[in-house]
Amino acid sequence: MRADAFRSLLTPYICPTCVRSLRNQRRRPFATAVNSSPDIYDVVCVGGGPAGLSLLTALRASPITSTLKLALVELQDLEPPRKWKPPPSQFSNRASSLTPSSESFFSSIGAWEHIDHARTQPYNEMQVWDGVTSSRIEFDWASTAVSSSSSNGIIATMTENSNITHALLTRLSSLDPISLFAPTTISSLFTVPSPPSPSSLDLSSYPHLTLSSHPSPIVARLLVGADGLNSPVRTFANIPSRGWDYNRHGVVATVKLAESTQQDINNAQSVAYQRFLPTGPIALLPLPGGYATLVWSTLPQHASLLRSLPSKDLAAMIDAGFRLSPVDLTYLHTLPSGQADEVRWREDHTPFFASKVPRTIASVQEGSVASFPLRLRHADTYIAHRIALVGDAAHTIHPLAGQGLNQGQADVAALVRTIEYAVTHGADIGAEMSLEMYNSERWATNDRLLGVVDKLHKLYSVGSGPVVGVRGLGLEVVNQMGWLKGFFMKAASGA
Repeated sequence: MRADAFRSLLTPYICPTCVRSLRNQRRRPFATAVNSSPDIYDVVCVGGGPAGLSLLTALRASPITSTLKLALVELQDLEPPRKWKPPPSQFSNRASSLTPSSESFFSSIGAWEHIDHARTQPYNEMQVWDGVTSSRIEFDWASTAVSSSSSNGIIATMTENSNITHALLTRLSSLDPISLFAPTTISSLFTVPSPPSPSSLDLSSYPHLTLSSHPSPIVARLLVGADGLNSPVRTFANIPSRGWDYNRHGVVATVKLAESTQQDINNAQSVAYQRFLPTGPIALLPLPGGYATLVWSTLPQHASLLRSLPSKDLAAMIDAGFRLSPVDLTYLHTLPSGQADEVRWREDHTPFFASKVPRTIASVQEGSVASFPLRLRHADTYIAHRIALVGDAAHTIHPLAGQGLNQGQADVAALVRTIEYAVTHGADIGAEMSLEMYNSERWATNDRLLGVVDKLHKLYSVGSGPVVGVRGLGLEVVNQMGWLKGFFMKAASGA
């Protein structure tokens, strides 16, 4: 007997109130199921910095992965960087040195055309020297026996991180939309038990995220952690990160260089400078319009003093960092103020090659002086089941080589290739086996670079003894061997 006919036979014997109650009970389970179903995404990226934004832009720009369902989870409001338009005479103290490899990657995903090129500064020469022995190495493609055709003679291009973020957001907005959860916080990261019924959708291996701005959980086939040094995604995946603190702080600032002839200005803007001191390297990297960004790695107490100095004395200390001896600098760091007069007197009695050091500092941009602790960290692996780490979530490097952001972009490019391979071969993009190609390509490469930079820091932290003489001789020898310099430059550029 059909169900409708059976109900019609029973209707005279059931009161109308009970019939309505039974009908409501039949409808309720369907409504509940719809409301509780999670949002399932192919890729959820936590972190809206350059690494996270370039990953999502690359995935959306690729014909292979353009149809994936993507989401970005970010703590900060992304409207300010989207509307970023600073005055020409103001530069952020968070600037990066982009290698030709990183620039090529940004071009391939369509982001480089959205960079404000008036706020970029390529440089084709780098002067590096030992602050104790004065041994020097000059990096420029003209002095090497290696072709630079892929980089047009450029070692790297300086620009603000805000410029990169703005360009990536602009490019991302021109593509098919992604789900954007920002500003928001992650309330919890968890997995769920397997369903009791074999016929039910099994999401037990998928990461689930509850967000402060979203009523229901979101679920990821692949969860990418681009969420920095203290990565919640890495913690959720139980991936250890090992390393140590350097007992050094990086002091950053935006400075205005002293006026000179136009030819001198043009020459200076194509040169970067770095001097290794026993307390840490000091670097001055060019920005447009006669500006430069300072990165000075030094002892925490010295960093505290530098931050507290008035602009005039800080400018003098920066000049001293490239001109005076380590002994003089040690004394200057004991003065609470008045460094400008002291530096002027000592410079008059200290020989140095004016053509081999940067122009003097005219002023320090107000509000641009800051510092941060320097660390080395490296995750044991970059992947777990349905988890991948990129950028600072996977590794943190000393800034002396200027490779932090470039490492992150190389991670992203490799991860995108890995996801494309999985998609084209019908594999699960979140399976650990699918992600192994990314891990094998990037972990060892990053580990070598982390090791080299760490050894350089320790080598140049020695202020006296036989090591000083040997390292000075080594620097001079390498400077005379163009092919070896070319090898180092190609490795640093990501070629």
